[in-house]
Amino acid sequence: MIVGIEGIVEKKDPTYVHINVNGLIYEVQVSINTSNAIQESRVKLYVTQVIREDANLLFGFKEMNEKKMFDTLIKINGVGPKVGLAVCSTFTPETFARVVTGKDVGMLKRVPGIGPKAASRILVELADFIVDGSEEDSSSGAMGEAVMALESLGFKKEAILKALAGSSGDTSTLVKEGLKKLQRL
Repeated sequence: MIVGIEGIVEKKDPTYVHINVNGLIYEVQVSINTSNAIQESRVKLYVTQVIREDANLLFGFKEMNEKKMFDTLIKINGVGPKVGLAVCSTFTPETFARVVTGKDVGMLKRVPGIGPKAASRILVELADFIVDGSEEDSSSGAMGEAVMALESLGFKKEAILKALAGSSGDTSTLVKEGLKKLQRL
């Protein structure tokens, strides 16, 4: 499984780039946001590899959050890589999180290839979509672990996020703090 690619950009198009990796040139499908972010000749992309009966496709992303968004979308029944890439081209991960949180079907229908039924299904299945503030921040990993721990205890995700808003620390500290606040809610 290919999870990343680094090399020299041979050709760049709004929807794909050709990357030369030590003499091997890979075609990597990219969102318009990622294409715009590629400014230098040397590039490093996070990659999702999709293997089908008739093709072996690479989808590249400059930001890890965009890759996570794409990976989450293509897991939804009826949403393929083409539609996933269209969503990534239309929204940044932060904007998409707001669309999902606000259950904004109208905004989601603006994406090419998504109609009212598909938009509704995506919003229902992604009701708990969260974007990490930064991949490098270790506290975001602790926050995710704390949320999962509290969910396993039977608390609703919305209540957990409300209780942990503004909190920081390691996983055990966040869980303890979350439990104290959740008892009061």
